[in-house]
Amino acid sequence: MDIDVLIVGGGPAGLSAALILARCLRKVLLCDDEQQRNRASHAIHGLLGSEGRSPVTFLQDARNELIRYEPVSIKATRIISIEPAEDGFRFAAADGTNGATTKVLLATGIVDELPDLAGIHALYGVSVHHCLYCDGFEYAGKPVAAYGKGNRGADLALMMKHWIKDVVACSDGTAISEDASDKLKQHGIPLRSEPILALKGGNGLLTKIKFESGPDLERAGLFFATGCHQASDLSKCLGCKRDEKGGVIIDPATEETSVPGVYVAGDVSRDVLLVAVAVAEGAKAAVAINKAFLRRDGFCD
Repeated sequence: MDIDVLIVGGGPAGLSAALILARCLRKVLLCDDEQQRNRASHAIHGLLGSEGRSPVTFLQDARNELIRYEPVSIKATRIISIEPAEDGFRFAAADGTNGATTKVLLATGIVDELPDLAGIHALYGVSVHHCLYCDGFEYAGKPVAAYGKGNRGADLALMMKHWIKDVVACSDGTAISEDASDKLKQHGIPLRSEPILALKGGNGLLTKIKFESGPDLERAGLFFATGCHQASDLSKCLGCKRDEKGGVIIDPATEETSVPGVYVAGDVSRDVLLVAVAVAEGAKAAVAINKAFLRRDGFCD
């Protein structure tokens, strides 16, 4: 299979790029292993026209919009290798698909590192969250916990105070710095430093946090700050430069990574991690890729 652009990742960034490139009459293969970061969430927030929509519905509708464009093929598979080749790259997928592509767009996203807490998986995406900008609004006026070891939970709690009045920082058996402690006291934020035994609730709704010692803490929600990592090592294998946070660095003039012909969009860049931004970055990368083809073919400078 010979194509113009291989898009790795079928989240908002990858689908957005595929739409623009299809409308530029570029032959595109989009490969998606269906492991989107927000797949556990019940609703998208902060995206005009899709406020409160299910991520599953949003992605399916986007795929349906692409069906009418013949230049785009979508495969539910994982890309396992991409290697430089003459005039582009060779690629291989887990389902046996392989071929050559001129350009590569990595929209592979990131993976949130969930706290190792009993009961969290049944609550994640409903009442346990990783993003204040996505879900903080819904918790105004409710009791919420900020989780993170060391100063991470304290820093998150301080940030949350703008959204939520009743915030408790939880450091799960770890100490925080004197400066962080002083800031919590200054803003009237309690600290529970005892190790956490479990999160309790039902139907996805958190009701309380149980500690190894001390009373239970009744909470309606929990936000955590435990970090995240790249969902794919393809950018590393290709030799793309990364920043100190692990995000792939691009040249703002060309939208390319340090590897010519390789582009990134969405959370893989580790910039602003919102669906709205991912959609925009996908479109921006697609325009840059099409301009590169136009320059190659002598249609523009």
